[in-house]
Amino acid sequence: MKLVPYWLDTAEPSGDYRSTPVPENVDVAIIGAGFTGLSAALEFAQQGASVAVFERHTVGWGASGRNGGMATTGLAIGFSTAVKRYGVPRAVEMFREYNDAIDSIEKLVHDHAIDCDFNRFGKLSLAYHDSHNDGFKKSQELLAKHVDHYVTLIPKADIHSEIGTDFYKGAMLDPMGAGLHVGKFAHGLAGAAATAGAVVCENAGVTELKRINGTVHDVHTTRGITRAKQVLVATSGYTGSITPWMQRRVIPVGSFIIVTEPLPEDVVNRILPNRRMASDSKMLTYYFRITPDNRLLFGGRARFALSSPDSDVKSAEILRKAMLELFPYLSNAKVDYIWGGLVDLSMDQMVHAGVHDGLFYSLNYSGHGVQMAAHMGKRMAHYMGGDKSANVWEDLKNPPVPGHFGPPWFLPFIGAAAKIIDRIK
Repeated sequence: MKLVPYWLDTAEPSGDYRSTPVPENVDVAIIGAGFTGLSAALEFAQQGASVAVFERHTVGWGASGRNGGMATTGLAIGFSTAVKRYGVPRAVEMFREYNDAIDSIEKLVHDHAIDCDFNRFGKLSLAYHDSHNDGFKKSQELLAKHVDHYVTLIPKADIHSEIGTDFYKGAMLDPMGAGLHVGKFAHGLAGAAATAGAVVCENAGVTELKRINGTVHDVHTTRGITRAKQVLVATSGYTGSITPWMQRRVIPVGSFIIVTEPLPEDVVNRILPNRRMASDSKMLTYYFRITPDNRLLFGGRARFALSSPDSDVKSAEILRKAMLELFPYLSNAKVDYIWGGLVDLSMDQMVHAGVHDGLFYSLNYSGHGVQMAAHMGKRMAHYMGGDKSANVWEDLKNPPVPGHFGPPWFLPFIGAAAKIIDRIK
């Protein structure tokens, strides 16, 4: 087994940015070379701005290279909850932003000829309890009525047309969901940004930010200092102490994944015959899909803990047990990859983007970062240029997590509550 993300292990780097010189001055400095930072850098460079991206590790090392490779529709809280919380017009605007985000990925892939196995396979949401089908039905009705967006309900009796397990009580299919090889996509974005004129600096962790005369920022990195007119923080679940206001508003939750060896075609066709992106309705969500080379990727919040080699191995044991509970015919399938990463949740499970104390940010993708991060990078380039309409999340309240000033001590309590909810709902 490899304790590295399958996506990064099977992607060809677009370049070696570990010794790229750190520029003395730029219009925009971006912290984080994930989807947000790279798509923002590409957009800024295409607009003619000078831009540098600083990454502590390597391109896509964080959440962008550690996810399930799913770009799916819908808000993390669900459309029904969004309607209750924000009203119909605002909920519709938010839902459409997520759909636009998938379109953004498709356009980036097309415009820059990024070979990353992008396909609109569709998203399969699976009911863990019978009662969850009622929620699917309500979502179906609201989406058709208010958004002109149509999903299909699949009763348990017909579920084998979509998935080879009897574990779930029904499903909802959204045809707009997509899948992609996120490692290849990240490196494709980095290559496109560099070609457009952006400077990408790997092994260049940002250690300090100093605001000079209230107008510019000195960005101190492990490889030099850059003076920037604007700074964009794009650090997702890895937001840390150099931006304490933002750190207090990000809940870093571990999400863990295992990937099997390549499986025979008949086995793959039994698991997910239509190659959907699949996830279930539990609080401790399981999500899974078939990779481009016919492996089963199976992930979830197996434990409410941070990622580390020891934690990843323990989580992998839980995930393999869960995988076999769903698909017992995989008992002889070898697991080739296991890894973990951090998802950036917020108190309200909404995206938060804007500016605080002169620093721009786009964070809190709450498990939907594949499409929303790539989309928001482009949006933030326009927002930072003065187009306030580019950021639909600007007006959302962004409260801190009570008592959160560093390591997330509260994760075990969240995990315990989620287990109780999954048992009773």
